[in-house]
Amino acid sequence: MLSIPELIKKKRDGGMLTEEEIKAFIQAVTQENIQHCQIGAMLMAIWQRGMVAMETKALTREMMSSGEVMSWPDEWAGLVVDKHSTGGVGDKVSLVLAPALAACGYKVPMISGRGLAHTGGTLDKLESIPGFKVHQPVSQLQRILASVGCCIVGQTETLVPADRVLYAMRDATSTVDSLPLITGSIISKKGAESLSALILDVKFGKAALYKDLTTAKELAQSLVSVGNGLGICTGAVLSRMDTPIGRCVGNSLEVIESLETLKGNGPDDLMELVTKLGGVLLMMTGRVSSLLEGSRLVSETVIGGAALSKFQTMMEAQGVASEVARSLCSAHSDYHSVLRKAEHQTELKTHRDGIVLDIDGLVLAEVLHKLGAGRSKVGEPVNHSVGAELLVMLGQKVEKGVSWLRVHYESPALSPDQTNRLQNALTLGSSEHAHTHTLVSELILPN
Repeated sequence: MLSIPELIKKKRDGGMLTEEEIKAFIQAVTQENIQHCQIGAMLMAIWQRGMVAMETKALTREMMSSGEVMSWPDEWAGLVVDKHSTGGVGDKVSLVLAPALAACGYKVPMISGRGLAHTGGTLDKLESIPGFKVHQPVSQLQRILASVGCCIVGQTETLVPADRVLYAMRDATSTVDSLPLITGSIISKKGAESLSALILDVKFGKAALYKDLTTAKELAQSLVSVGNGLGICTGAVLSRMDTPIGRCVGNSLEVIESLETLKGNGPDDLMELVTKLGGVLLMMTGRVSSLLEGSRLVSETVIGGAALSKFQTMMEAQGVASEVARSLCSAHSDYHSVLRKAEHQTELKTHRDGIVLDIDGLVLAEVLHKLGAGRSKVGEPVNHSVGAELLVMLGQKVEKGVSWLRVHYESPALSPDQTNRLQNALTLGSSEHAHTHTLVSELILPN
């Protein structure tokens, strides 16, 4: 067996690492028998030279096996499913989809992440609900799944410890955007959940990690290939991420919009993603024979209130007081009697007449990040009340002087420069330039 420096040299020089060599590297990472500089050197070698499919699959499998791999009761066979998104602006799909899938009879052990840079995190959104506990021991997680059908939690200490080390090192060594390292990080965590099926929402566009469809498709194909290679029935949806999803951006505002969606009042773009992602999962697990039928079933659980009931029960199972959960899920909820409202709201006005052609989600997210809605480093606190509400939608005709955005902020205050950036995020034009398209561009199904 080659030494760690020899393994680094082999990959640096373009060699292909064997399964045994990859296993030795991941074991050294997990057991802390390796220097940080050596981990960084290997990550950079992988970033520069890439990995063939065999290497990526071996890396993912060894990362997955570096800690606890969950096990479920035999009667749950074929029912344990999950979804993962590569991140976007206003992406609250998990808050609606997890309870919708539970209402369809599935078990959804959704292990989610926190926001970093401009993308929001599902855990941060849920923590804006008083009492919601995102950290649950595996034994409790199984009890919640048995009684409710879904839970949304953070990564446990015992799950994929190798990924925690490599993830932090990737950030420090500018190797975040490596295809095999992204694939290993995402699929190892999902593999440790012992899933029957997984649907991936791989985003592309101005406000996504990948700006164009071609590179996003490469990642999607890598994720689907490795997922299926490890025995998880895996598919992917490629979706546009240019403008925010729905009307709200920011933690507590997105919880409110998710609850409104679960009450049957959701925006079309959010419902498109929920029903398409859910529909593909139902199709992959053999519940339905077509995407149309699967999407209809998921839609019915949302519109009919079954998903809302699951969300309320999930909140209570994860620490929210029953009266608080009941209040949030009531038909005419006063949301801000429970969820903190920012001290200040400012509305921005349109500067001219026209049709709304674009709202730059990245600019919106970057400004809100500076106002405290996001974090730049792991562990930094966020202000759950900071956010923005879109008061117009794509394709809408507006007159000069109407409010198009409501910004919720506290300290720091909204600066003139930030106000200017937000105003420039709105593009108005004539009707001949207006175009509306669905968010979902392509599906990649398991072979």
